[in-house]
This record gives sequence, C-alpha cells and structure tokens, in this order.
Amino acid sequence: MSARADADAAAAADLADTLLWLCSVPSPTGEEQELCCAVAERLGRARLAAPVRRHGDSLVVQVTQGTGGPKIALAGHLDVVRTSHDGPPRIEGDRLYGPGASDMKSGLALMLDLVEGEREAIAGVDLTLVFYAREEGPYLENELALVIEREPDLRALDLAVCLEPSDNRLSLGASGSLHAGLTFRGRTAHSARPWQGENAIYKAGPLLCELAALAPREVEIDGFVYRAVTTATMAQGGRGRNVVPDEFTMNLNHRFPPGTSIQEAQRTIEALVDGRAEIAWRDLSPSAPPHASHPLVVALREAGVAAVEPKQAWTDVARFAELGVPAVNFGPGENAQAHQRNEWSSLRKLSEGRTILRRWLSALGPA
Repeated sequence: MSARADADAAAAADLADTLLWLCSVPSPTGEEQELCCAVAERLGRARLAAPVRRHGDSLVVQVTQGTGGPKIALAGHLDVVRTSHDGPPRIEGDRLYGPGASDMKSGLALMLDLVEGEREAIAGVDLTLVFYAREEGPYLENELALVIEREPDLRALDLAVCLEPSDNRLSLGASGSLHAGLTFRGRTAHSARPWQGENAIYKAGPLLCELAALAPREVEIDGFVYRAVTTATMAQGGRGRNVVPDEFTMNLNHRFPPGTSIQEAQRTIEALVDGRAEIAWRDLSPSAPPHASHPLVVALREAGVAAVEPKQAWTDVARFAELGVPAVNFGPGENAQAHQRNEWSSLRKLSEGRTILRRWLSALGPA
C-alpha cells in the first residue's frame, strides 16, 4: 500500500472514530449542553485563528483568517431528534449506528476533521465553523438566530454551507415552510340527538377533501423544479364519545418554493380556507434561492459531488439567505436515515464527503 493510501486509510479511521464519539454524547433537542461543552473542549486543543466563542449552547470557531481568500462558513446543528435505538453507538460493516449519525453528526465530523486533520485544504480560505443548538425544534428557538445576531461577521460571508444529510449531493435552495392551526367551530349536543348541535368535525370535511385532491404546484427556478404542497398533519377534536363536538382543530403544513414570500404563502392558505376556519400562524420559515450559478457553488459542484438537486425541504440556508448570504446544503449523511429508528450513516460516504469538501476548499484561494 502506498503512503498516500496509508494516509487515506488512517484519515478514514479517524473520521469514523470522531463520528462514533459524537454519537456517544446524547444531544436531543434542548439538551445540547453536554455535547457543546465536549466539542468546545476538543476544539480548545486545536490550532485556531481566535478563541472559540460560545453563545448559549452554540459555538463559533474561526479556523483561519486573513488568507485573502473567500470567507466560507460551514454550519452544523448539535441537536438530534429523539429516536429509538436497539443498541449503543457502534460500527457494523460500512454502517455507523447512533442517534443523529446521519442527521447530522456525520456533517459535524467533517467539520472537526478540517480542524484536526491535514490543514493544507483550508490554507487559502477564511474558514468559520458554526456548531449550533435547537435546529430540530421550533423556528424561533433555533440558536442559529442568536449566533447570527451576536456575530456580525457572518453577514459578510461569501458562502455558507449547511452540512445537512444529502448523500453527498449538492442540494440547492430551500422550500419555505409555515404551519397554520385551523379551528372549526360548532355547537355541542347529545350524540343521540345530533340535529340539536352542529358537528365541528363535519364542518372540516369539505376542506379535508379539497386537501386530499390538491396536486403539488411545480415551479422551475434556475433549471430546478420545486413543489408547493399543503398537508394536514395533525387533528384534534371532541369532548366525549357521546357528545357532538363543538370544536375541531387541525394543523396545515404548507411548503412553498424559493421566490415566494411568507406573506404570499399566508395568502395562499387564506384563500384555501376561505373563511371556513379561524387561522393561527405558527413557525413561519422563509425559503431560499438555489444560487446555482454562484462561482463558489459552481466550484463545489465541480469538486465531485454525487449529484445536484433542489432541496424540497426547509434548512437553515434560509436564515443566511435572509442576510443576503448565499448558502447551500451539502453533507455525507443518508437523507433517508434522518429521524429514523436505528439511524445509521455510511462510512464510505463519510470518507467520500471528506474528499469532496477538501478538494473544493483547496481549489479556492486568493484570485
């Protein structure tokens, strides 16, 4: 085996050890403190351009500075969705099992590798790492908002990359998302004499039928197709088994494409409901454009990503987009494994992601 092959094998082993370590520290949403402290301690032993800065349970790490190259940020959330696992974090063949192994501790492992591994790849860029908390919870509790508020330099980035699980695909843009709580009002009565009341569940029936028949609306942006969709996701109603219900509530989740504002999305839902229910708005999350032709994005595309696709979901690239900062999604995690029981990540894809990320960064630098 050549010296290069030996080095690659050692790097792959170190990367797997790092991901296993990350998965061994529990960090469900709202309980990120232990992992935040552990990552901060580990980064404290690394060579950095400035001391690690902490905001809540989130960290900002200035790895390199003053290179004259582009200002790049890699962002990854520390928290994971609370899921069930049949054993402790472990490696079985190509799969590393553990809470958040794909979403998105595999991305965090690549971020740590850039600090602790060979550093030639980052010599020509001003690189910032952002480890943040509470991404998987409500939009307003996401600590990336706090980090951006306290770190004005993040508003001057040339590009941000969110290392969400994407199977090493370059996922462009982000669909916006809003939740609307709909309340239908009726009048109670004994279920033996339903004509004396007004059934709130039945009042929701026509709208539910319309939703079931509602086809996705396709929008093409920069050659990529995004879909606007509206889905009933939760419902609750009734006072008792023998009572005609006077109130029925349901949650609508509306996903809307880049180029659509939150206000436009709200008007779409208002037109759909057409006064048949009271609307309470929740978790209003903006969309983000794909930035397909941005030079730094083109360079990442040419660094060997597995594919290029539109992001039919919301991610924090939208927070950067609100600041006027171009942002994209790229990560080694298995997209289909996110939030799954016995979640796992491919070690082969983890190593391939490392190669792609380092190839891209090393190709950048002062013009």
